[in-house]
Amino acid sequence: QVQLVESGGGLVQAGGSLRLSCAASGRTFSSYAMGWFRQAPGKEREFVAAISGGGGWTHYPDSVKGRFTISRDNAKNTVYLQMNRLKPEDTAVYYCARSQGGWGSVVESEYDYWGQGTQVTVSS
Repeated sequence: QVQLVESGGGLVQAGGSLRLSCAASGRTFSSYAMGWFRQAPGKEREFVAAISGGGGWTHYPDSVKGRFTISRDNAKNTVYLQMNRLKPEDTAVYYCARSQGGWGSVVESEYDYWGQGTQVTVSS
């Protein structure tokens, strides 16, 4: 069983930055792509970022491109989400997830393990 534990959420003013971390259990971390999703109150969960197993491929939606950066440290079994120039509309619970394979995906159903989520609140 794979466990994913997010940390780093909190309250920040608009324009500020936060770095989320997601620590994964297991010995084959580098074999799997990882993703970040978020869910705001009353909205469906949405894709935020993905990174391939080796870290050479990343993908973002237009809403966060240029502001958010996903990275990973396979030696530490950890994936990160650096969030800069935060906006009030970035307020959500952020989840990390492990893909079913080494490829990255924007599709929620292609991720099989999920963390418990961490709250990010951006004040205006």
